[in-house]
Amino acid sequence: MRPPASRLTCWGCGAVPDPAEAYPFRCPHAGAGDVDHVLVRVLDPDRVRFPEGGVGTRSPFVHYRGLLHSHHRAIAGGVADDEVVEIVTRLDDAVSTVAGDGFRATPFGRNDVLSDRLGFSAAGGVWVKDETGNVSGSHKGRHLMGVLLHLEVAERLGLADPGARPDLAIASCGNAALAAAVVARAADRVLRVFVPVDADPVVLQQLHELGADVVTCAREHGATGDPAYARLRSALAAGAVPFTCQGNENGLVIEGGETLAWEMASDLRAADIDLDHLVVQVGGGALASGCIQGFEEAVRLGVLARGPRIHTVQTTGGHPLERAYARVRAALPATPSAADVQSALHEAATHRSAFMWPWEDEPHSIATGILDDETYDWRAVVGGMLTTGGRPLVSSEECLARAHDLGHAAGYAVDPTGSAGLAGLLDLVSAGDVGADDRVGVLFTGVDR
Repeated sequence: MRPPASRLTCWGCGAVPDPAEAYPFRCPHAGAGDVDHVLVRVLDPDRVRFPEGGVGTRSPFVHYRGLLHSHHRAIAGGVADDEVVEIVTRLDDAVSTVAGDGFRATPFGRNDVLSDRLGFSAAGGVWVKDETGNVSGSHKGRHLMGVLLHLEVAERLGLADPGARPDLAIASCGNAALAAAVVARAADRVLRVFVPVDADPVVLQQLHELGADVVTCAREHGATGDPAYARLRSALAAGAVPFTCQGNENGLVIEGGETLAWEMASDLRAADIDLDHLVVQVGGGALASGCIQGFEEAVRLGVLARGPRIHTVQTTGGHPLERAYARVRAALPATPSAADVQSALHEAATHRSAFMWPWEDEPHSIATGILDDETYDWRAVVGGMLTTGGRPLVSSEECLARAHDLGHAAGYAVDPTGSAGLAGLLDLVSAGDVGADDRVGVLFTGVDR
């Protein structure tokens, strides 16, 4: 049997999961030492190609299937390409039955209102990727649809028993939980959702209506870290499958999110333009990690001449990623080489507790969806900023509120979390770090409910 066209490896210790493992989501050595054990999917560029044209009316999981590890694993195991398409189409139809629509490419283009308000020229401007109309109203479903394909392929290959499916589990306060509930319901799988005590009542009602088992998790006095995430870890230890957007618990959640970046790359290629900057809001880091990897692969596969500078946004209420970035950057020379960056990142990945730990105080912000106590995919996101020349931004509540108002004025029903990337752009403009002719991408990732 020829090996798959992609492989999995742990960026912290280099371990490789057993090819016969049904659910290769975590490093085999996860939890050992002070190491950031996170599995990453690595493409073989000689055996994959980026699809021609745009997504059109098809599911992005059909259009970009040749880049997905689930597809590579299926093909290597003897499953025909048309069978993979059938799996994706069946699941997408089921998602549509539950949510009213399946996965389709979302709009991406220059917004004249925002471009004019922020002082850009006709040559530059603000390009918005609008995910507010995606399945369950956010980008999160992309991540979890990607994981579901791995679960389905494992059963098709005979690696998992469809009659003895383990429960799925996620920790989330909103959009990720809803997306997980929709996708799990479509696949007729049991889902446990761990939520904080202040979770949105509207979201909780929708979770119950979708049949999710919702567990409310209170913070314990003197304890640090997200209590919902702590309960998730306990459930995973007891045998649940990580159907969650924390990349350290499920490394393959990243590539589903890459479809968002691949769609942007396809649109940029069609328009024969490049982005100069991309500003991404960060909670756990899966979205930023997916964008970074997606653009890197688009450049490597010849779709784009260059990728954008990646900047990230967190809030003054909690910014563990900015803290980790500052510690890695302090270990580098003023003008680091690629080798310097990789060496510093390896040092950080093998001494995790010196770079990433839970925010000491309970974080608060109007951008509730990016208040993760830790940035779980921090190493990939720090690396992406360092290699592209971007930087972390910490936006004030006033700036987040202004961005939210601007998003609505520009015609988007986006929530304060979903518009946080625009807040970061406002900070970049104020600092003079973008030019009038620059093209800057922002992601509107959650609908205002």
